[in-house]
Amino acid sequence: MADIKQARAVLEARIVEGAGQAPPAQRRAAFNNAGVSEPLAAVIDKVARQAYRVTEGDIAAARASGLSEDQIFEMVICAAVGQATRQYETAMAALEAAAGER
Repeated sequence: MADIKQARAVLEARIVEGAGQAPPAQRRAAFNNAGVSEPLAAVIDKVARQAYRVTEGDIAAARASGLSEDQIFEMVICAAVGQATRQYETAMAALEAAAGER
């Protein structure tokens, strides 16, 4: 289990704090799905909650705000990994709680 926790921590650090085109603070905000300004906030929230609903129009709006393709890509990856992390942590907490009840 420790290897998984370490791998997740390395992944998070790398995508949020590693080299990239988007500033680390923006990548952290996307990872947390909080504090992202529009129009990117709409894309980030869709990626986190309903990724199948992201459209080319959503990406075009983010691009029109002055963000580069690389910046948008980085932010989307951070949002997806952030949501996956939250879901994983919730599932692990539920499993631990269920195991503790037995």
